[in-house]
Amino acid sequence: MAWVILFIAGLFEVAWAIGLKYTDGFSRLWPSVGTVAAMVASVVLLGWAMRTLPVGTAYAVWTGIGAVGTVALGIVLFQEPATAARLGCVALIVAGIVGLKVTA
Repeated sequence: MAWVILFIAGLFEVAWAIGLKYTDGFSRLWPSVGTVAAMVASVVLLGWAMRTLPVGTAYAVWTGIGAVGTVALGIVLFQEPATAARLGCVALIVAGIVGLKVTA
């Protein structure tokens, strides 16, 4: 169950990272409220997952999910470049996440 909670925490991290783009420097109310709510949910769920998962593994997986998800949505939503080099780097992050999950 801790892995599921950690995965959801990672999705909330993606939500707040993407949400920052829509807050316009926290000058737009509802995107700012949603972004802050996603931040709180992400950290709270990370804390719950860390009750049973090793701290280093949980934190690395959480940030990895956030990084990969944010890059993917940046490509889809904001037309950021999807070069072979960028995608290769994302693949390395995914490999690290899988490696940490398998060895935990």
